[in-house]
Amino acid sequence: MLERYKGMIVAGGGKIHRVEDWGRRQMAYQINKLGKAHYLCVNIEADQAVMAELEHAFKFNDAVLRHLTVLKKKADSGPSSMMKQVEREEARKAQQAEFAG
Repeated sequence: MLERYKGMIVAGGGKIHRVEDWGRRQMAYQINKLGKAHYLCVNIEADQAVMAELEHAFKFNDAVLRHLTVLKKKADSGPSSMMKQVEREEARKAQQAEFAG
């Protein structure tokens, strides 16, 4: 599914600056009787037509529970604070597994 959206962005002349897979996480509240969801953060640069097409595709895809579009003046290509937290959690789990084994 992500590849299809990335293809839409590139075909429309947009650029993908960052794709972060935050993994499966507990949601603050249930949506459609689901308590966990898979989170992605995608930073792109695209014109308004591509953004409208993406949001339309999100709206009619049952796998996309929620989406948020934020307009920024400058592209952010470094890791987000959420991704830094995910990396710290993975490092901690790897360290615990190393000590257990």
